[in-house]
Amino acid sequence: MAIGADFETAVAPFRRELVVHCYRMLGAVDEAEDVTQETLLRAWKARDRYDEQRASLRTWLYRIATNACLTALEGRARRPLPAGLGAPSDDPYAPLVPDLAVPWLQPLPARYLAGAETDPLVRAAERDGVRLALVAAMQLLTPGQRAVLLLRDVLRFSAAEVAAQLGTSAAAVNSTLRRARAALAGAVPPPDGLRGPDDRTVRATVERYVRAFEAADVDTLVTLLTEDAVLEMPPVPLWYAGRADYGRFIARVFALRGTGWRMVPTGANGQPALAAYCPDGAGPLRLHTLQVLTVTGRGIAHNVVFQDPRVFAAFALDPTLESGR
Repeated sequence: MAIGADFETAVAPFRRELVVHCYRMLGAVDEAEDVTQETLLRAWKARDRYDEQRASLRTWLYRIATNACLTALEGRARRPLPAGLGAPSDDPYAPLVPDLAVPWLQPLPARYLAGAETDPLVRAAERDGVRLALVAAMQLLTPGQRAVLLLRDVLRFSAAEVAAQLGTSAAAVNSTLRRARAALAGAVPPPDGLRGPDDRTVRATVERYVRAFEAADVDTLVTLLTEDAVLEMPPVPLWYAGRADYGRFIARVFALRGTGWRMVPTGANGQPALAAYCPDGAGPLRLHTLQVLTVTGRGIAHNVVFQDPRVFAAFALDPTLESGR
């Protein structure tokens, strides 16, 4: 049975979640949007051949999207974060030289995640499935392993459904899933203690972090970090581990860029995020970075600081901010 005459109406409910799925596979928002558009174009061209007796529309669309992602990943290097490339630095004054040859992992804007009208359990599951550390760890998997893990463990398709989507057997799916889980076992930080961006304690911690950052109060800022806090700064391949080195580096940032920063709250990957604006002479403040925070019951455990025009565009961030705002 073919899809009804109004194709757009039929597929519209799935567009957002397809972007999220493609983002998990590809690690880049702009590529995920492109592949989702390609998926819907392929679906439109094949709409007369769709048979609802064989698969639901959602399952059919995920089959097209997953295979489009696998094609896009052929011959591609993985998208890492700096911590995936080498040891941390202990020099807060190391040169900040971007490595633009690396296809860095990108964050996912909050607008792609399920809204408040969705069941809270669904929202929580989707948020957990796009945590930045998890998406970074999935880059260690082969594309095929990544696809199986997402379809089985995140999207909860059955082994038979995944086998049909990928053109393989249920036994092969289960074998690939075991290997993928084993590969991730030591690479993904445990979720214990992680807080969602709508958690009251998280909001209070982030608000204190914002006040300390805007006041250039490094001593207070450091108290909000866990002892083993990590700071990463793509496209600069440097990264720091431990609150002491984190604090020394932030002190250097204020020495270089001056004080009087402003932080604008937003969200990324189901985590709290902050757009940081720095002084730029006597004029308005200039967009400097997007900081994506991982907040636990012990404090801020991880901050990935993005300085990439494509990331700024994906989050629709204003390039400047009046200093009085």
